[in-house]
Amino acid sequence: MSVNISSELMEYDVILASASPRRKELLSLMCENFRVIPSDCDEKIPEDVTPELAPEYLSGIKCRCIASVYDLSVVIGCDTVVICDGEVLGKPEDEGDAIRMLKMLSGKTHHVVTGVTLGRGCRYSSFSVDTAVTFRELSDQEIKAYVKSGEPMDKAGAYGIQGLGALLVEKIDGDFYNVVGLPVSRLAEELHEFLKKVQSK
Repeated sequence: MSVNISSELMEYDVILASASPRRKELLSLMCENFRVIPSDCDEKIPEDVTPELAPEYLSGIKCRCIASVYDLSVVIGCDTVVICDGEVLGKPEDEGDAIRMLKMLSGKTHHVVTGVTLGRGCRYSSFSVDTAVTFRELSDQEIKAYVKSGEPMDKAGAYGIQGLGALLVEKIDGDFYNVVGLPVSRLAEELHEFLKKVQSK
């Protein structure tokens, strides 16, 4: 499907409900003008929500929080988690926690899942994208040096694939930009379909 989503979005006030500079940069590939309004809602995950479904659940909370105020805007809510051995790895609490996460990821394949929710008024649509990432075996020295760089401290799973973290990755299976935080190709298709439904209302 050929999608010229940039021209379609020009008709709308678009809001990214995320403070992530990486998502802002990626969204600019398909939307020239948009606002960034991070949500400040409670992001507690119910016990019955599995790790794989948590990003989509949280993206929905963020999107609804902003869309309830800006009901004429197209709101994009996002959340990304790293899952390894059934454990959700969020942003590390400190350097020790970052080292723990990176040792867990060393030599293994983990999954990066990004959930996205689109909203306008009372209409919402959600989806998730899963990318498998395999780390090579990392030495303790490599892990400590990477943590000392400071890069892992504000990133889920304690690494950034778009930065120095690329040196830790052996291979990926799936969308690279999903690991960065926004699956832009799938998002363009989903936005196209969502806007068609909005216009047919």
